[in-house]
Amino acid sequence: MMSISVVPIRTSGNNSPTETNSVRPYGKAMKTRSVFVVTFIVFALAAVIGLLGVHIVATMRDNTNVIDDHRALRAAEAALFSQKSRLSATVRDNAVWDDAYKAVGAPGAEDWIYGNWGKTSADYPLYDAVVVTSPSGVPVAAYWKGQSFEPMSRFGEQFQDHVQLANRPGSDAIVSFIKVGSEAAIVASQAIQPFSLSDPSVASPLPAAGQYNVLSFVKLLTPRTVASIATEYQLEGLRISAERPRGMLAVALAGFASQPVAFLAWPSKAPGTQVFREVYPFVAACFLLVILFLLCVLFAGSMEARRMRKLASHARMQATHDSLSGFLNRLGLMDELQRLLHDTTDHPPIHLHLVDLDGFKPVNDAWGHAVGDRLLVMVSNGLNTAHPELRALARIGGDEFALVQIGRTSPERVASAILEVFRRPFQIDGRTIEVGASIGIADGHSLQGVQDPHELLRRADVSLYEAKASGRGRFFVYDRALDQERERVSELEAELRRAIAEEAIEPLFQPLVSASTGVLAGVEALARWRRKGMEISPEVFIPLAEKSGLIDPLGLLMLRKAVRAMQRWPALTLSVNVSPLQLCNPSFATEVMALLEEEAFQPCRLVLEITEGVLISNPDQAKRAIDALKKAGVRFALDDFGCGYASIGALRQFGFDRMKIDRSLVVAADKDEAGVEVLKATIALAVALGIPVTAEGIETGRQAAVLRDAGCDMLQGYLIGRPMTGEDLARLAAKSAKVA
Repeated sequence: MMSISVVPIRTSGNNSPTETNSVRPYGKAMKTRSVFVVTFIVFALAAVIGLLGVHIVATMRDNTNVIDDHRALRAAEAALFSQKSRLSATVRDNAVWDDAYKAVGAPGAEDWIYGNWGKTSADYPLYDAVVVTSPSGVPVAAYWKGQSFEPMSRFGEQFQDHVQLANRPGSDAIVSFIKVGSEAAIVASQAIQPFSLSDPSVASPLPAAGQYNVLSFVKLLTPRTVASIATEYQLEGLRISAERPRGMLAVALAGFASQPVAFLAWPSKAPGTQVFREVYPFVAACFLLVILFLLCVLFAGSMEARRMRKLASHARMQATHDSLSGFLNRLGLMDELQRLLHDTTDHPPIHLHLVDLDGFKPVNDAWGHAVGDRLLVMVSNGLNTAHPELRALARIGGDEFALVQIGRTSPERVASAILEVFRRPFQIDGRTIEVGASIGIADGHSLQGVQDPHELLRRADVSLYEAKASGRGRFFVYDRALDQERERVSELEAELRRAIAEEAIEPLFQPLVSASTGVLAGVEALARWRRKGMEISPEVFIPLAEKSGLIDPLGLLMLRKAVRAMQRWPALTLSVNVSPLQLCNPSFATEVMALLEEEAFQPCRLVLEITEGVLISNPDQAKRAIDALKKAGVRFALDDFGCGYASIGALRQFGFDRMKIDRSLVVAADKDEAGVEVLKATIALAVALGIPVTAEGIETGRQAAVLRDAGCDMLQGYLIGRPMTGEDLARLAAKSAKVA
């Protein structure tokens, strides 16, 4: 373990009295001047703080007034919105009504209007007047407080424009303010229409816009109504004014043409000014207390400075060292590497060994973190004595260590010595614990002048990843080919991202036929990507898309293109593979349903194929997505059945509509009779559960015959047809139609 020592600075102790005394007057002068400067600064700060305090209080006063004014304005706007919404909802409930639609267009309409609306207006709190106008704009009937009246003369021409704009079926009510004599009122209008017109799924031959009777409700803003608003929304002194009053807060009552009809006005409370008058004496007292506080801070600060100097070295140790192992932490490691890499003196080569424990997490899970911490301490002690050239040791993660080798021994030999620490099991309270380690090694002299400790650590981390990928308990020395491979993958990822954005990835279609008739019944869409004239295998770019977060846009792109292509063959089903990552996306079901609705594609024609992996990794989210899409009509198939661990319980729990037999079972049926029996048993299991079976990978007639006899109802494979373009599929579909 690397140790850090602090060497105190000592004086000689043989100063003469003359030398000592000659220093004191100067020292006293310096102290006096320092006290004067500090005192001046303190009082200057007090003055500045006092002025800032006065400014802050004044700003708070003004801002409080402004905030309360804004609150009042929002409250007034909310009150108007509430009044308009209430009247809008009332007119919508009465206008979208089958009985009203029939009655206003039939003989005796005036009596019906009076009985249902006119009589109610006499004492109904939600509206004071009701007007029903014909499609031509002529009033059919109008009642004010239960009495007949002429609306056009009372409300003016804007009311006619208002009614004409509302003569559109299926739209929301039109609400605005109008002037009624010297008062203001709210008017809400909507076309009288049958209730079925509001349901987009119900299509019926109804009149076009402009050919409906229009229902209008009018609510007068009486002093009583204004007083109620003032009480409910805390707007004291609220009143209606014909003009915007000066020195008061006001909200315009916008008419049909957005011109103010009147104004709601009320005086500002100015609570900030009131509070300021009350707290002013306390502000002055606080100013004096601030001065006293600053004086106390000066005294306490001098005492604290002494204590902080004593703690500085200890704090440095705490900041750069790991408390459990006593090794350097990440910060300490970076500082040490920075010093070593920038050291211009000739010193032995530097290598960084990044060590990650294999099997440490199960120790924590099985015996708890206390045992895990003791194990880390024992590992640290072993690493500390693993090799004499390991000079700086650090713990930079839970179970990750960084060891700096300074010496000419080959890094492979040092790494082997490190692995020797883990050859024997560790004994903790009678427990025998075995853990291993993987090591990534980077050469500090290979940075070629970069001298960046972060780059050295990155290279060691890349090497560690490669060591873990090649098997546990190994070490790997950094090689530039690793970065070249990462750059190649990064370049391929960028091109894949661009290909998705440019929709350069196309679907091919592999046919599925009925096992009994051989007639084309559906297709499976398979993504194909041609890059620089070469076809990239899905086994390459699909995992890359999953790893880089591109699988969602790629999956939706393929689904959209496949759906559009399949619009030509409405009798065929479309099967599309879904990545487990897609199904685990909470918005996946919503996005698929929106896509199907946008493309007008019947959900019952879509079959989403998923593997059993998602049922194990995230069964709850998978179940939610499957249930949501199945409710909309989408069907699901369990893909690659027979090559994993899917259980009967999973088949029942997730309610699959179809099972796809894995190609390995089909190939095994060609080898011996046992393979045939396994294949038949698998299909019999699905048949017993009432799940139709599709077999894929069929290449011979014998395979097709065995599957047909075993109860498989759909076949897929090169015998049936290879993945093909839409044009080839069109010819195959035409040929299949002739056979059928």
